Amino acid sequence: MVSDNPPTEPLPSEQETKAFPVIQAVERAAIMLAAFTPQRPRITLGEITAALGTSKATAHRYTKALRDVNLIRFDAGEVLYSLGPQILTLAAAARAGLPVIKSAEVHMEQLLREVRETVVLSVWDGESPIVVATNDNTDQVARVTVRVGARLSPTASAQGRVFCAFLPPEDVPMLRTEIHSNLEFADELERIRATLVSVKSPVVNGLRTLSAPVFAGGRVVAALAVVAASVSVSGDIDRHIAALKRTAENLSRDLGQG
Repeated sequence: MVSDNPPTEPLPSEQETKAFPVIQAVERAAIMLAAFTPQRPRITLGEITAALGTSKATAHRYTKALRDVNLIRFDAGEVLYSLGPQILTLAAAARAGLPVIKSAEVHMEQLLREVRETVVLSVWDGESPIVVATNDNTDQVARVTVRVGARLSPTASAQGRVFCAFLPPEDVPMLRTEIHSNLEFADELERIRATLVSVKSPVVNGLRTLSAPVFAGGRVVAALAVVAASVSVSGDIDRHIAALKRTAENLSRDLGQG
């Protein structure tokens, strides 16, 4: 005889029931941390409360817990919260774990030997390129140094334009506005897609940057770049571009692209 009663889910064990509040706490902490963005690096308790969908008292308890472990900090003078120093440690660890960084090491060293200029690797963090590895020429009397962790312009930098050219439009929040307001920018992205290289021009602060996309699984995962004083690269720009593109292609091949 078949019962008319629908099957029921098994009741959670006592151990699982006790874990629910812990899971909820982790989820809420993640929501709070995600509320901070490059556009909103400092936010109020009210904004945190709205993101959590809880009372201010509950939101305040969570801010206290995250402050205790240095994930956020509080400016009492301005009554604003910002991300804490522990986030920098976690971010560095996360970047260090990216497969492209390990694979890029030997290729960046080879490119450095070939062009004798600073070599930079950047990844897209959701809103802009961020530098995750650099190699600079220590033989230069005056050398160009780029800081790991530096955030680059998504539209003005050569690396940013590489990502704008090859990432899906929905992954680049500012792309639609930039294209509609700047037809030259749209033409530049087409050139980058056709040539697989972005040349930063005009020269900014006496520097010139060349950048090429690195692909894995049919998707751009990084931008490899050569950064140099404009006077040192101007006569060799074609050679530098050729070396950069060849290195980016070799790195892409190591990552399983084609």
